[in-house]
Amino acid sequence: MSALDTLITDAAPIPFLDLVEPHRAREEEFVAAFRRALRSAAFVGGPEVEGFEREFAAYVGTQHAIGVANGTDSLRFIFLSLGIKPGDEVITASHTFIATSEAISQAGGRPVFVDIDPITMTLDPAAVAAAIGPRTVGIVPVHLYGQTADMDPLLALAAKHHLWIVEDAAQAHGARYRGRSAGTMGVAGSFSFYPGKNLGSVGEGGAVTTNDPRVLEGVRRLREHGQREKYVHVSEGYNGRLHAIQAAVLRIKLQDLDAATAGRQRVARWYQEALGDIGELSLPQVASWAEHVWHLYVVRTPVREKLRRVLTAARIGAGLHYPVPLHRQEAYAHLGYAEGALPITERTAAELLSLPMFPTLSEDQVGRVVQVVRAFFGR
Repeated sequence: MSALDTLITDAAPIPFLDLVEPHRAREEEFVAAFRRALRSAAFVGGPEVEGFEREFAAYVGTQHAIGVANGTDSLRFIFLSLGIKPGDEVITASHTFIATSEAISQAGGRPVFVDIDPITMTLDPAAVAAAIGPRTVGIVPVHLYGQTADMDPLLALAAKHHLWIVEDAAQAHGARYRGRSAGTMGVAGSFSFYPGKNLGSVGEGGAVTTNDPRVLEGVRRLREHGQREKYVHVSEGYNGRLHAIQAAVLRIKLQDLDAATAGRQRVARWYQEALGDIGELSLPQVASWAEHVWHLYVVRTPVREKLRRVLTAARIGAGLHYPVPLHRQEAYAHLGYAEGALPITERTAAELLSLPMFPTLSEDQVGRVVQVVRAFFGR
């Protein structure tokens, strides 16, 4: 029996993500928050939502945060507030979740996908520059896996061509770029509080961060069926409000976000130190300008599927983000991107594998993941 077979045989399960253990320490506070909502019948909006909006804006460093129902709403409401018109083009990455691009389309725009930097896997500023045309109105950098995009070149391009920038910060709560927080550098930032995010609710939730009065007024109106005040509708809108119970949970969890980030950084450091000598495995790199919050720990290898099968056999959770780039999805066939159009994105999508990553992952658990990975590569 090989060393790898032994590791698989003696396996204790290690989840890809643990959403149970992190909630136990605060469980009574969560229950108390639910009880307050139940006894006051304050379920949508109200003091809990307003309190979270103030606290999250202060945490991020913007004048305003507007709670909405989910991260996709946050993007869509921003784009609608900025007045996207049919045919307007918005440049973004293909290596991301579809919420980024579908919000552009649903607001009336046309996503233009460009290639990524091979190291950070975020928007390549040179590719963005080459894609700017007469119908371009904005750029949406995706702060991916917990690290921001390279913002200064993108901000310079936006200023030169009179474009807006909206930051998709769904995976970057607390991340920084040269000391500036994700969600503060563009006209607005979009955050998701889906349960698996670094700051996650116990359901759905999202927020817009902004200093722009147009975005502030537009998002507030759109989340409330286009109302300026009760039963006075400036436009049609959506039912996109953040629920009070979710806001109450987020207020509690926001208090622990920096400690949770430190836990993720510790786990990433253990991986970096233990796997750095495997030539067939490329580890994530932290850019010189970044403070990484490690939403995911994503490695690259040409034998991704074989490694994934071995990890699964060893009862170790592993994830794929995002194996089919958006420009190659059936949903965007009408945009006409051929295979090979974005070569770095396509090669990256074929090689990425996400290892277990959450703040309470123990050193012993990381050690076992490392053992299996090293044994797979014959180390």
